[in-house]
Amino acid sequence: MESKADRSTSSFDAVKWLVVFVLIAIGVVGNQYFSAESLLYRVLALVALALVAAFVALQTERGRRFATLLKEARVEIRKVVWPTRPELIQTTAIVVVFVLVVALMLWGMDSLISWLVSGVIG
Repeated sequence: MESKADRSTSSFDAVKWLVVFVLIAIGVVGNQYFSAESLLYRVLALVALALVAAFVALQTERGRRFATLLKEARVEIRKVVWPTRPELIQTTAIVVVFVLVVALMLWGMDSLISWLVSGVIG
């Protein structure tokens, strides 16, 4: 009984995704067709179509799962302890110094190898 309901939801989801893709296609074709119109009107129309397409997509099973994922990600982001400004500056300085030291070492090794090869080759 449950699998039959899943199949009907799945087929209805396919129709919803078809509507989403049609809305996107209408936006693309309409933007090309009305290229002589004001950019503001075209952008407003594209934003409106995108909002409708997003609303329809969120009504599907995958859309609901995606919305849940975004909510959970937002909760996890709030748990992150961001570095203070002094910590950020110190870490950035360490990285820059390390990169410069490695770059100088590579330059020195490259110069040495180049000098040795030119000495052997003549």
